[in-house]
Amino acid sequence: MQTETARDLSSRETHRLIASDKVERTPIRRPNGDRIGTIQRVMIDKRTGRVGYAVMTFGGFLGIGEDYYALSWSMLTYNEALDAYELDVSEDQLRGAPAHDRGERFDWDDRQWAQQVHDYYRVPPYWM
Repeated sequence: MQTETARDLSSRETHRLIASDKVERTPIRRPNGDRIGTIQRVMIDKRTGRVGYAVMTFGGFLGIGEDYYALSWSMLTYNEALDAYELDVSEDQLRGAPAHDRGERFDWDDRQWAQQVHDYYRVPPYWM
């Protein structure tokens, strides 16, 4: 006999919560609806449980030449009408942002780099 609780545990989305695998590959759009990129993954602080970054792919064509951009989670707002996360930054601002190549090895624990990202976008770091 399947209980109501068992069905709830298999849910990937509720009114307020969403499963991480459902966030991945969600579009990121400007307020006017123009597509900017896609969430590749979400980086979560293991100790605090806070979402540190959404890693967005941007640029390239059919996955070739794409770069990864770390966006502070606080910069994104889910827009139900767009069925996407909304990001209000200009093309120039995004192109000048800290990024790394798709195949590049990268140290996500580098606090100096992390501070640069937050300073660039003028948002408080997730760890504060």
